[in-house]
Amino acid sequence: MFDLKYIKYFLTGNRDEPVPYRWTHGATDVHLGDGLLVYSIIQHMRAKNCVCIGSGGGFIPRLMTKARLDLHEQEIFEGNKDYNWGDIGATYLVDACNGVGGVNDLEDENSFFRFMYAPRFIKETSENAYYNFFVPQNIKIDLLFIDGDHSYEGVKLDFELYSKLVSPKGVIIIHDTDAQYEDSLIISEDTKTTHHRFDGPSKFIKELDKNPEWNLINLFNFGILKDKPSSSGITIINKK
Repeated sequence: MFDLKYIKYFLTGNRDEPVPYRWTHGATDVHLGDGLLVYSIIQHMRAKNCVCIGSGGGFIPRLMTKARLDLHEQEIFEGNKDYNWGDIGATYLVDACNGVGGVNDLEDENSFFRFMYAPRFIKETSENAYYNFFVPQNIKIDLLFIDGDHSYEGVKLDFELYSKLVSPKGVIIIHDTDAQYEDSLIISEDTKTTHHRFDGPSKFIKELDKNPEWNLINLFNFGILKDKPSSSGITIINKK
């Protein structure tokens, strides 16, 4: 069912190098981790316009594009299969590239990720992108992946803004929502001065779970197999 060589070199890897931060998704050379769930939701919901807020190495955005292209190859989507300007929607990536949460190479147009998957890249804060890119163009979102500012205030703001743009059957996914994973993660001494805690998502979903407007499904696999990589947790959300 899966071409493991393709997965290693094009999805979990940039040819010969692992995609940065893939480990937070529980991914390995030949295992997609929670990326498989993102791919599957796009396939199942026929999601065309996919938005990823924050992405250290472009792992999730490349799966967004791959899932949309495959829907065309599978004759579910029809028409022009251009990555972003045809009839199969677009992958939007919003990242300020400010170093918060770790450095990335998203700005490099010649990077493997930008060259192979050509996302519509918005180098801005998510708040500025919302008001000055998505709202003016009246872009509706079928799948929203929130993985940007990991403070409680940042996650809450991203959700409150972008959920207004989500289509009626759209799906929202928030990454890094497993508090147990975040609490147990050890940071090396040399990175402690630049490390930012990512406990905001777990705090926010506890609050959101009390909101009668939304359905939440927490998918946490941390600790199931203690000697294997696991996801830092994702929460899938849609309107009731």
